[in-house]
Amino acid sequence: MAPSATRTGVWIESVGTSPTLLIDRVIQALAQAGLSCLPPEVVAPRGPGILVFTEVTPQLCDYLREISRGGVDRVLAVATSRHDMDAAGAWRLLQAGASDVLSWDDSPTLTGRMVARFERWRQVDHLVGSPAVQKCLVGQSSAWTACLRRLVEVARFTDAAVLLTGESGTGKELAARMIHDLDPRADKRDLVVLDCTTVVPELSGSEFFGHERGAFTGAIAARDGAFALADGGTLFLDEVGELPPTLQAELLRVVQERTYKRVGSNTWQHTNFRLVCATNRDLLQEEARGGFRRDFYYRIASCVCKLPSLRERTEDIIPLVEHFLRQVPVGGPCPELDEPVREYVLRRPYPGNVRDLKQLVARIAFRHVGPGPITVGDLPEEERPAVEPGPADWYTGAFEAAIRQALTLGVGLKEISRAAENAAVRIAVGDESGNLRRAAGRLGVTDRALQMRRAARRQVAAHSAANGPDEARVI
Repeated sequence: MAPSATRTGVWIESVGTSPTLLIDRVIQALAQAGLSCLPPEVVAPRGPGILVFTEVTPQLCDYLREISRGGVDRVLAVATSRHDMDAAGAWRLLQAGASDVLSWDDSPTLTGRMVARFERWRQVDHLVGSPAVQKCLVGQSSAWTACLRRLVEVARFTDAAVLLTGESGTGKELAARMIHDLDPRADKRDLVVLDCTTVVPELSGSEFFGHERGAFTGAIAARDGAFALADGGTLFLDEVGELPPTLQAELLRVVQERTYKRVGSNTWQHTNFRLVCATNRDLLQEEARGGFRRDFYYRIASCVCKLPSLRERTEDIIPLVEHFLRQVPVGGPCPELDEPVREYVLRRPYPGNVRDLKQLVARIAFRHVGPGPITVGDLPEEERPAVEPGPADWYTGAFEAAIRQALTLGVGLKEISRAAENAAVRIAVGDESGNLRRAAGRLGVTDRALQMRRAARRQVAAHSAANGPDEARVI
């Protein structure tokens, strides 16, 4: 294999038995179409590039995963001919990290498609890396990058209705705001947010469509609903899965045709908005159970984007922690994480996803004072992990409490010491089912010493039984 790295264009590389002459033809054709391909160099390819191959093999897929960094870098896989590619092979290459798979045929149409793809990818990746996106949707893991690319592309280059899915706390509202911000309409208006969990069924008509004065008791003035307020902008229906099927039916016309009537009016109103919905439910499963209308689903889900959970993008945990620390006033430079704290935040489960992590960082930051890194003492008590006692930390608060109680009752030091020794012997012998050799090993004494001690205890017990408990002390 002969890799190349790009500075002003894309790298191109051949794998297998791809003829050099074909590579030269590809480079020449793309150059005529406006895309420069740098000649091969003896370095690993990075950034966008073209991988020419003759056969889909496990080795090719492994190499594709490496050079694409799991799909982070854009790689266009090009078969030397149509005979070298089948449907199964194309899906395998996409799964391995290819951004697209084509077959070479020397046609100007093909080179135009290749150039168009790289230009679209360049525009999308430029937006993904822009401050407008990175300042609120932080992360560079492969799962998060793929999600952002999809969100950015649908936001900038389409006007499709978007359904955002994913667990609670994954950032669906932030994604909706980003879609609105990247919408290219020059005259777009505001983003209107409506939380569907707060919609009262009796007032849902007014909430969505608005009402005329006197339409119902208490309607002392006309009011615009969400569809009117979103005219020219974006309507974000959060937790759309909470809408009852009867209300979904009422929304069908306005979502598809952008026309509606106010409550108490016979006049059709027109509105033009972009629709973004979000839910943490599986709406297709809800539809199968009768809890969500299929016709409504396909009106709001022209494009479905699933936001990954935090456990699917653990590489982003530390960047997110640093991002949230910069948002919290800590009275100085953003502190670093001491290694035990860093390890803790990486291993801790986050059932509430990014929102859960943000709240953890806030609790830690409020406790942190002074210069220097965040240390384990900055973790709130309820956040500290439970650890099994080791040889050096067997002394617990319960042991100290027992001693304090003994002292309160007037028990002296010698009697406390004897009681501790007796308890240790009894526990060790009991745990070892009466085996004195193993018990002595646990106690750190010889078998002979333990046997003599037990014999002395039996003598004391016999003496006490004959003369009364006040006549002897237990050893």
